[in-house]
This record gives sequence, structure tokens and C-alpha cells, in this order.
Amino acid sequence: MLIEFFGKECPHCLAMEPLVKKLENSGIPVKRYEVWHNADNASLMERYDPDGEFCGGVPLFINEDTGKRICGEASYEDILRLAEGK
Repeated sequence: MLIEFFGKECPHCLAMEPLVKKLENSGIPVKRYEVWHNADNASLMERYDPDGEFCGGVPLFINEDTGKRICGEASYEDILRLAEGK
């Protein structure tokens, strides 16, 4: 399972939106959590990225099974590899 933490108005997150939709359309589920306007989601992100040690911002993609992460904008191929656990 792929997790994405994002901000509603974040330009980098908005740039990733079509790639996330492409993943979902190809059958890869993505749990999406908006963190700028939702304190519960922001707290959840803090559990995955304590004190912002890895990323400290959005977008943040995490493979829930492997724990591997990508911080910031990335290519579709990189996000796909992350989702596939590669």
C-alpha cells in the first residue's frame, strides 16, 4: 500500500496529482492524507516522519510494507517502483 501525505494548495503536490491518479487507475491503491488542513493527518505524518527528519514537508510518499519513502516531486517511474516495493 502506498501512502501520500499532501497539502491541498501545495504546488508540488498538485504537480503529483496526475501521477497518483495514473497509479490508482492502474490498480495501485494510494491512501491519501491532506495534512495542511487536517490536524489528525498531520499527526499521522509526524509518526511516519518524526520531527521531519526524512522530509519535513509534502508531498511525502511511503510504501507501508517496506517503509521506503520519497520526499517531494518524483517521476511516475520512481513512484511506481516505490509502490511495487522496489
